[in-house]
Amino acid sequence: MARTATRTRTTRETDIAVTLNLDGSGVSRIETGIGFLDHMLELFARHALIDLDVVAKGDVHVDYHHTVEDVGLVLGTCLNAALGDRRGIRRYGFFLLPMDEALCEVAVDLGGRPFLVFASALKHLKVRDFEVKLLEEFFRALSVEARLNLHVRQVYGDETHHVCEAMFKGFARALRMAVEADPRETGIPSSKGTIG
Repeated sequence: MARTATRTRTTRETDIAVTLNLDGSGVSRIETGIGFLDHMLELFARHALIDLDVVAKGDVHVDYHHTVEDVGLVLGTCLNAALGDRRGIRRYGFFLLPMDEALCEVAVDLGGRPFLVFASALKHLKVRDFEVKLLEEFFRALSVEARLNLHVRQVYGDETHHVCEAMFKGFARALRMAVEADPRETGIPSSKGTIG
């Protein structure tokens, strides 16, 4: 069964369309109008081996907040739809990602209960004109709509771009592990018999 989804969201602030294939090869087309977000999503798709198409138009003349958050919402909605009832998946994923002097750890639980822990000493800094704090908003929106528990922690690192890249690559690798088919799991990977 194909694990794909397409979702859209249109408001006065943004117009977003996302298509993904969980069993892809990492091909992406990302057009958000925010160069740094495009770069992070391209890295995510490549390292998660998820085919990803994101087209977003937002009020970036105001700031990047609405576009970043709404892309997270729509991407999360697509992930949730593509996962279906989550039967036969590993459910948990984790990764420790080095990026030069930076190290980030990411853990994912696709158990249906959204929660985000985002721990970074750099979240009040910028990469060019992109506020790193917006990544927390992105991951929170994604975790709520994808119904996943996500922990992202900067272990160390002082080059802001490297830290952000380690977060996205780490999330990609952790999610890739969590969505994989578990050959020993024939049902729902929960003692409750259901996810959610």
